[in-house]
Amino acid sequence: MKNYKRKAVETAEFLKDHIDKLPGIGLLTGTGLGGSAESLEISESFEYEDIPHFPTSTVESHLGRLLFGGMQGKQVIVMQGRFHLYEGYSSLEVTFPIRVMQELGVKVLILSNAAGGLNTGFKAGDLMIITDHINLAGSNPLIGPNEERWGIRFPDMIGAYDKNLTALAENAGKDAGIHLQKGVYAGLKGPSLETPAEIRFLKTIGADAVGFSTVQEVIAAVHAGIKVLGLSTITNVHDPDAPVPATVEEIIAKANEAAPKLETIIRKVVEKI
Repeated sequence: MKNYKRKAVETAEFLKDHIDKLPGIGLLTGTGLGGSAESLEISESFEYEDIPHFPTSTVESHLGRLLFGGMQGKQVIVMQGRFHLYEGYSSLEVTFPIRVMQELGVKVLILSNAAGGLNTGFKAGDLMIITDHINLAGSNPLIGPNEERWGIRFPDMIGAYDKNLTALAENAGKDAGIHLQKGVYAGLKGPSLETPAEIRFLKTIGADAVGFSTVQEVIAAVHAGIKVLGLSTITNVHDPDAPVPATVEEIIAKANEAAPKLETIIRKVVEKI
């Protein structure tokens, strides 16, 4: 853990030396959603591979860029592409950028992802505000020695997704005429998609959407005292009684199609923070 902390501090110091203003808000975009940060006035841009100690994304639809700039008058750091357990990264590696954001002074984190819908009231292209999650990835970024300067040993997850940020997102949707769903996100390890039996199980335990990201980052953010807003783009809706194969290409296409709506919600939320 000491080595991990040292690397996070060194990465943050590198970035501080190359940016003019420290960000207060972090934005992490997922599959097919890299364009959801288009309203950012970019001041600095880094390829992940050029940042000391930073992992690199191996997923085709993740751009692998770290951006700094202004959005609605606020200083923002944007990750265009994230890291996943299924890529072979550990929980610590997946959440390394969150620790860097913490060292940079980020206080609010907005995460987006592409997710499969489980709720029959959803349709492809919907946006869902994450109200809670279920960690089924078999991993947790807080396993091991606790870094007391970063957070307490046993952080309470009862309010992992900030209610005030949720309300801002709901109001943003109303102002823009964008209907937003709300629900529980189940985080799996992946990369294989779910079987019909697994879909039935997930629906039974109360999940409204399922994906392979987000949960690890949220746990680290809560531990860090960072307020979280989670937004899922529903790329397809699962029906275990009439299963239809889903391709990555179709998922990316649907996420790209919904990106302008997501960008609108994010921009309006950032404006009100």
